[in-house]
Amino acid sequence: MIMEALSDQPIHTYTRQQAIEDGILVDLSGNDAARQHWRHPMAATSAVWIAIASAIREEGCDLNGIIHDISILAKLHMTGSGNEDIVYFIAKIGKATCKLKLHYGPGDNHEPVLTLMFDDED
Repeated sequence: MIMEALSDQPIHTYTRQQAIEDGILVDLSGNDAARQHWRHPMAATSAVWIAIASAIREEGCDLNGIIHDISILAKLHMTGSGNEDIVYFIAKIGKATCKLKLHYGPGDNHEPVLTLMFDDED
């Protein structure tokens, strides 16, 4: 009886908003290119953000261009079946070739959100 009562409640939760506040995720939703390509909020892991920030310092690279290129490549790898929650693809971020994945899943209130990460991140 006690175990049944305990199993109904989570021991700990960590929200997407907390991850953004802690810097684990970087909110890209305010970026013009992200808003043009996606109708759902988009965030990147801190590791992907470090790669993007490094590329922005290179001549000829800017945030809108990088997000635009990543978005186009992600869309090209979607099959259109409508039931994909992860899309794997390769993209250039500055001079680096990166294996990425875009995860489509529920946010803090079960709303659809996108999370951009390296293919080996969870």
